[in-house]
Amino acid sequence: MKIRITLICLALFPAGTIAQTPDIRVNSDRLNDTMQHMHSFGENDEGGSDRVAYSSHNHVALGYLSGLMLQSGLRPQVDMAGNLVGRRAGRIDGFAPIVAGSHIDSVPNGGHYDGVVGVMSTIEVARTLHEAGIELDHPLEVVIWSNEEGGKTGSRSWAGTILERELDLPSLGEKKLGEGMTYIGGDPERLAKNARGPGDVAGYIELHVEQGAILDSDGIDIGVVEGIVGIKRWYITVSGFANHAGTTPMDRRQDALYATSLMVAKVRRIIMGEPGRQVGTVGRLDVSPGAPNVIAGEVLFSLEIRDLSMEKVTRLFGEIEDSLTSIAATNNVEVSFDQYYESPETPTDPALQDLVRESAATLELSSLDMPSGAGHDGQSMKGIAPVGMIFVPSKDGISHAPSEYTSPEQIMNGANVLLLTILGMDELLR
Repeated sequence: MKIRITLICLALFPAGTIAQTPDIRVNSDRLNDTMQHMHSFGENDEGGSDRVAYSSHNHVALGYLSGLMLQSGLRPQVDMAGNLVGRRAGRIDGFAPIVAGSHIDSVPNGGHYDGVVGVMSTIEVARTLHEAGIELDHPLEVVIWSNEEGGKTGSRSWAGTILERELDLPSLGEKKLGEGMTYIGGDPERLAKNARGPGDVAGYIELHVEQGAILDSDGIDIGVVEGIVGIKRWYITVSGFANHAGTTPMDRRQDALYATSLMVAKVRRIIMGEPGRQVGTVGRLDVSPGAPNVIAGEVLFSLEIRDLSMEKVTRLFGEIEDSLTSIAATNNVEVSFDQYYESPETPTDPALQDLVRESAATLELSSLDMPSGAGHDGQSMKGIAPVGMIFVPSKDGISHAPSEYTSPEQIMNGANVLLLTILGMDELLR
């Protein structure tokens, strides 16, 4: 079936698209230099990055990138959500833009490659086209999405899925989301202006580090992403009764933390209870009142479930909800569930997959079809435009940590695949 789909998709577009493109490559030394310079924006004493969304480090870095965009023949401006968008006009009036980009915000004490590889490579691709005097039929928009690590806020504004109440939620830094957007030049009161619909974008392509160990361990140059997992997140509150730890007998306690510990263990058993690549994570735990001599009266914890099938995510949560409700009843506490985030699964476009494969083959690079277990801004483009993604290796599969690393050669390979893919998309998407 997969071979049949590939043949059908290729038949829809001109054969040998990549072979018709100019023999052009990115400037690897310049790309490596700009990658290294980005380290300076938020690098901490441990060697990691504190360039979290809406921070001063983030703000100054966007100024640097705006200057690079101007040198690359792009016209930069900040949209309502604080995304930095650099636009290059196309030759044909009325064509929707090809959009490419990634993010530069990090988690606290994160790495220097997650998101940044895609951003710097995409700007370098635009600069390479500009210096070579190559015009595309389509406009090209290079986007640095805001607050990817805090819930893909910037890209979701294009999908029109940001709820007003989210603007008061905290970011990973000191500012609330709405405050942060304003700080970096956006206007949260006019977010609706960002929304894109089907046809407003010709196609979306994103280069990213894998954030896993498959490409690195198997010695594969390029990952051809088949799809991005769907994600749902909940806050779960367990309510018991805070009481004296010394005078309350064990069998008379309404211990919210004990019940929570049973729930966390149950979540793991349910997630692992069937075959598949689904994952479930409890990553936050807030205990109240949080004193060593007081029985916990309330616990709030987070739950996240990811899978390529949103139906499976929903079904697994249903099992978890039933089981946790039963645990609460057995332990004389109450439990409530509040879903606060959803990012749908996003299959990548088969024709763009073919194009990435062909680009890698043209460059004599090995490639592997694979899913993305991490969420990406490309998910926000679902229903708006065809989506494609390119992975390059992450050393030892490490990500969101100071030791995150992708070599200059691997970054160059990914950037050149991105360059040929964008040239191919300009032909494909006519």
